[in-house]
Amino acid sequence: MAAATQRFFSSTRGRLVALLRRTGRTVEELAQALDLTNNAVRAHLTSLERDGLVRQEGVRRSGGIGKPAFTYGLTEEAEALFPKAYGELLRQLLSLVAERLPPAELEDLLAELARRLAEGHRAGGTPEQRVAAATSFLGDLGGLAEWSVQEDGFRISGCSCPLAAILPGNPQACHLAELILSEITGLAARERCQKDPPRCEFELAPHSN
Repeated sequence: MAAATQRFFSSTRGRLVALLRRTGRTVEELAQALDLTNNAVRAHLTSLERDGLVRQEGVRRSGGIGKPAFTYGLTEEAEALFPKAYGELLRQLLSLVAERLPPAELEDLLAELARRLAEGHRAGGTPEQRVAAATSFLGDLGGLAEWSVQEDGFRISGCSCPLAAILPGNPQACHLAELILSEITGLAARERCQKDPPRCEFELAPHSN
């Protein structure tokens, strides 16, 4: 688990989020579990609601005659806070596929995967518009990228790599990104990535005849 994630889940807000992942709870139930006052819990919930991590889910009525209590739960966005094994699973799967398939079949598989991933992201218009769409796609994958015009085409540079989790030992990961960018832009993409630390760099130019 990353240090920032560890710090979050060791904080009161993080502990509250962890409790709500198990089941929806009322303010009073959260206060008892965290040994806080109801007002303190409400303040944290207000902050978490503002950040889009928590929402009211329903109303729980007790057997008494008091006011019904709202229950709170996590939003879909909150799930991104919890560690996932996707990166390691994908890394191992890609390594296994590369070991089992001949190079030509592996290339065909990656090309088909690139075509499927690019569906819905292909852009028309000028080359600049297509490169902008490809850069936006990298952002959707979790990378922070920008593009610029070069003498012989374009360059896409990323401050973070959206495929960093599956890069170690997998040169195919960068090649897949290269194929995706080619699919979206209609240009020839050439990977120039830095591996340590991971940083995306791609050059794009018209296909040579």
